[in-house]
Amino acid sequence: MTSFNSRSMQIISYSFYIILLDQVSKFIVLRTLGLEGSKNIIPNLLNFTLVKNKGAAFSLFSSSTNILTIISIIASLLLITIILRSPPRSFWNFIGLAYLLGGTVGNGIDRFFKGYVIDFLELVPINFPIFNIADISINIAIICFAIDVIKTKDKSRKKN
Repeated sequence: MTSFNSRSMQIISYSFYIILLDQVSKFIVLRTLGLEGSKNIIPNLLNFTLVKNKGAAFSLFSSSTNILTIISIIASLLLITIILRSPPRSFWNFIGLAYLLGGTVGNGIDRFFKGYVIDFLELVPINFPIFNIADISINIAIICFAIDVIKTKDKSRKKN
């Protein structure tokens, strides 16, 4: 197996673990809370509050579940294609791709099989939308890509 294929398979493997963590966490919370409910986990900080999110981030496009499902499938397939055809440029790009694929597929599985995404992490002290592990993964990916861009600019400045 070439280095390119090995790195691509590593990204897909890491993504698989993110997907597994996301789906198992949703399953456990669903089994614990039932279809609707809330449980305090860390007083004044974290609740598990089950929400069926038919929209995208921050419940946007809630009436477009079918379109969001199609977009999720296309985005996942596009990410897999990018991973298989283009080796990651850096460590941060590698990690970002793994987290983005994991988060995209994790929420995509919910959309495809349930028609909604299960969100359950509620930060009590702030008025912030309820989210899940896949959402966290997508945000980690964005941070990794931002770090990659900053580091790439720093390297190009040092060369000049």
